Parts: sequence; structure tokens; C-alpha cells
Amino acid sequence: MPEITTRNILFLPQEVREFAFANVDHLAPTRTVAAGNNIKELNYSLQDWNDFRYQVDDEIYSLDDFEGREAFRGLIVVQGNNILLEDYADGHEEDTTWVSFSVTKSITSMLIGAAIKDGYIESIDDPISDYIIALKGTEYEAVTIRNLLQMSTGIAWNEDYGDPESDVAIAGTYNGERLISYLSGLPRVAAPGALYNYNTAESNLAGELLRSAINGNASIYLEEKIWSPYGMEHDAYWLLSSPNGSETGGCCLNATLRDYARIGLFALDSGILGDGTETFAADWMEISTSPSDQNSGYGLSWWLGDEESYYARGIF
Repeated sequence: MPEITTRNILFLPQEVREFAFANVDHLAPTRTVAAGNNIKELNYSLQDWNDFRYQVDDEIYSLDDFEGREAFRGLIVVQGNNILLEDYADGHEEDTTWVSFSVTKSITSMLIGAAIKDGYIESIDDPISDYIIALKGTEYEAVTIRNLLQMSTGIAWNEDYGDPESDVAIAGTYNGERLISYLSGLPRVAAPGALYNYNTAESNLAGELLRSAINGNASIYLEEKIWSPYGMEHDAYWLLSSPNGSETGGCCLNATLRDYARIGLFALDSGILGDGTETFAADWMEISTSPSDQNSGYGLSWWLGDEESYYARGIF
């Protein structure tokens, strides 16, 4: 088993991914996001899916077709607090964690929403350099938090996962001074807010902004604001840039399938906890899942679908 690092996690050979992606907390530096004592219960209300069909490129497929794919590891369908479907591949169970990759971007976005509600951040339209002083005097000085979360900073970036020399391969998991140094050396290709360009490192920069604003680490903030109070069932693990380093804001929270479903329910609940506590401002999720001017399919680090649907998405 090769060592997993923030540099090579995108390029592991297929034959090791199944084990590695389910065991990141054993193979790489992570920080624990502890579950609380009061679990948000999900009730079994399983349905018959034998007649379910879906279409891709004029081909019709069944649920068995989907779950028979080589990369399939688990699938859960939840409506309200009811589990309508829950299936796992061999070797994967209810307590198996799996690395989320870019799903983490949506979680970082929600934590920034919580930081605004808590008063750590004044406005989504603040320049990010108000919180990351090292960016003053760089091309990022006038970039706002909104620009950052909408992937519209106007800075050049190559997000080609198949190219080991691309920006994302080199710096996609950088944090701290190394991240700021790399991004500060990239050229501007458009004004802030004028052009959409997907950039994982800038989600890591959002993580830097969050940590600077709250003067703490993102794992504890996630635990305090979402994981424990909403009732996640299992501990999660957030990949760090190095041992005792910083969380990777754009990647690699590791959680169980049921807790990923609970994250979706938390978003649908607009961050309102069971006791009525509001994690965000009342309109935060509406703003987060509204299309940006630069890309009608992207909001504040959330992907947008048809009929007012939205989703978090990660590679693999």
C-alpha cells in the first residue's frame, strides 16, 4: 500500500483506491470531527426499487446496473428522516467511512455561513484580504468571499486531474504559506466576479479564511456547529496538509454514508437544529444555492440542478 499524501491522493492506482479511500484516517494525517451523544435517528422505510430505471445517453439502466459498476461502494436514499434505500458493496458497512473529495467544498461554504452568523465574518462581500492579511498587495486583494466561493476570482488555474503537472496536481492540497505563495504567483485573466473557473486551491483558501476568522481549526468548528448538534452518528476525519497541520478546505472530509445523508438533510433544513437553533442567517442556503452570474449551474460552492435542486459533488 503506497503512502497517501495530499499530493498523490488524486493519482492512486485503481487497485488501491477501494482500500485507501475507506481508510484515509489510518493512512494519512487527519483531524477527528467527533460525533455527539444525541444521534439524529433515521428510520427504515425501505421501498421496492425493482422497477426503478434511469437514462444516460439514450441507454436505460436499472438499480442493479448502477450497483454493479466497479466503482460502486454505497447508495442511500433518504426522505425526511426515513431511509428508503441503503445498499453497500462487499466490504463496506454502515460504519465505513469514505473520502468525500470536493463534497467538502460545500461543507466549508456552510461553515463560512456559520461564521457570518456568529459574527466572525461581517459580510460575504468582504475582501478576503481583510481576513488573510498576506494577500494584501497581491492579485487577490480585491477578491471577495463571494467571488471565492463562486469560483470567480479571475485568477488563472488548471484543474486537470489527469495531468500530474497541472495546478491542481501540484498545489491542489496546499495550505498556509505555501498555498498563499503559489496562488499569489498566478496571473489574473479576468476581473473579480467576471469569469467562472473551477479551482480547488481557492476552496483551500476559503478554509484558510475560515480558520483566520474564527481563530481556530475547521474540524472543531464543524464539530461544534454541525456534526455534534445536528446528531451525526459517527466520527468523521478531515485530511490535513501535514501532521498537526491545517484542514484541506476544498477536499477530503471522510464520513459514513448515513452521515453524508444527514449533511444533505442539514442543508435542506437550512441549518436549523432540532431545538430551533439557527446555524446560519435565515437566507444563507437560499443564497448559497442560487446561480452565480458567471455559471448558472454553480452557487456558493454548491452545484445546481434542475427544478431548484442542488447537490455537493466529488470526484471518484
